[in-house]
Amino acid sequence: MKKIKWVSFFLSMVCFTHMAEAQQPAPAHAPDRHEGEGPWDQLIIRGAILINGTLAPPTGPVDIVVEKNRITGVYIVGSPGSPISAKRRPELKPNGHEIQAEGMYILPGFVDAHVHIGGANKGSNAEYVFKLYMAHGVTTIAEPGCSNGLDWVLHEKLRSEHNEITAPRIKAYTRFGQGSTKPIYTDEQAREWVRNNAKLGADGIKFFGETPVVMKAALDENKKLGLRSKMHHSQTYVGNWNVLNSAKAGLTSMEHWYGLPEAMFTDRQVQNYSLDYNYQNEQDRFGEAGLLWQQSAQPFSAKWNAVMDTLIALDFTIDPTFKAYLANRDLMASRTAEWHQDYTMPQLWDYYQPNREAHGSYWFNWGTEEEIRWKENFRLWMAFVNEYKNRGGRVSVGTDSGFIFNLYGFSYPNELELLREAGFHPLEVIQAATHNGAEALGMEKEIGTIEVGKLADFVLVKENPLANLKTLYGTGVIKVTENNEVVRVGGVNYTIKDGIVYDAKALLADVREMVAKEKAKTNYKLLQPGIK
Repeated sequence: MKKIKWVSFFLSMVCFTHMAEAQQPAPAHAPDRHEGEGPWDQLIIRGAILINGTLAPPTGPVDIVVEKNRITGVYIVGSPGSPISAKRRPELKPNGHEIQAEGMYILPGFVDAHVHIGGANKGSNAEYVFKLYMAHGVTTIAEPGCSNGLDWVLHEKLRSEHNEITAPRIKAYTRFGQGSTKPIYTDEQAREWVRNNAKLGADGIKFFGETPVVMKAALDENKKLGLRSKMHHSQTYVGNWNVLNSAKAGLTSMEHWYGLPEAMFTDRQVQNYSLDYNYQNEQDRFGEAGLLWQQSAQPFSAKWNAVMDTLIALDFTIDPTFKAYLANRDLMASRTAEWHQDYTMPQLWDYYQPNREAHGSYWFNWGTEEEIRWKENFRLWMAFVNEYKNRGGRVSVGTDSGFIFNLYGFSYPNELELLREAGFHPLEVIQAATHNGAEALGMEKEIGTIEVGKLADFVLVKENPLANLKTLYGTGVIKVTENNEVVRVGGVNYTIKDGIVYDAKALLADVREMVAKEKAKTNYKLLQPGIK
């Protein structure tokens, strides 16, 4: 028994040290809001095609009525190709405001369930991050870990709730153990930390890994308090605590995919690590992670099915963050994405470069073999996520940007495309981005679908995103006109949060100017790794 307690204490010390290192210098708070119009006593968005988060097919034209920040009416006012009858339309009240949206598409505001709000070490302040997300239609985010500090995140959360800043609404998930001055390794210590975290105002907890004693106690106490939880199942703990353990103990959502293949091992207990593997070597960590799904149960096998069905029965959410790992299967495509030149801050670009000391910068010797292994990893991973959805499991959308050439905001449509690749119908993609995200955060009564009584969060676009999700990128898509002219179309036109209408393209222009000013300070040139 003494030996077991000592091992638990030792593991807690490892995590405590890792936790302390994870706290990063906080970036500047967002400035007071100068963007956006509204809210009005009445806002009517007229004539748009509605793509809701309910799996209902597109319908319209519709008129949507908003009073201050709540939806008060959704009216079908005609049929395609026929004139709209004025008699079917809601009447604009004195001092009301209208948006003529004929020919446009309206969707619920998007939810990103995994957002890190920049960091001073990446040259990414809050205004920069928030505007990139808002420009891509993201009106609600979850901050898993609060690496800038819980007080800092709660400060921005409150200001966003009051619309004092241009920002999505924020849910704050504190990294377990944050703020503790001593290791947490007993049941009561875990419960005490959880209770204090709730008193501080957090919405939930982000776990990476703890001993089973601590995990069980913390999840139990957190659930009793009505808070939610997320977990990145660190490979340093997953041998004793995988996704099944977490789900049964009350975890709300798993992030990424770690801990899931390990729950489906049939002929082993541990990943087949190379014998010279070192977790602190990030090429080892990410390179060999690309072999993990192949070591797990095969799709539709008995073990694969049993794990999936158990997770679904527990109402468990999978937040895959495919985009966070996309560079692993095509590094060149990720590092040469066209938006980097105008929208990636110099310090963030420097952070992405190969570096043995920076998280997610593990391109020490990344080649064809690594990418082929990761393509197979994606195939098996996507098969599980798609079937999970098919059987009624909840899949949300998270981007985990700020690492691995993964840029805030632009990563969001990229993640939607990856869900489509996994096998989701475009309507299922939109459901994951809206309704499912709202449910995962416990906000389904307020956001996630366009319904009377819910908050007035919308995305307005000119192009049909179901036909081409690429039209949601801020840089748009290439189109050749009948006159053989090459043009760009797409991008979000308006992001509406709490009834306040933001010009999404103007927000992008603001970010472009921020980046240009930062580059001008040092005559910075964005160069590819190894090029002088």
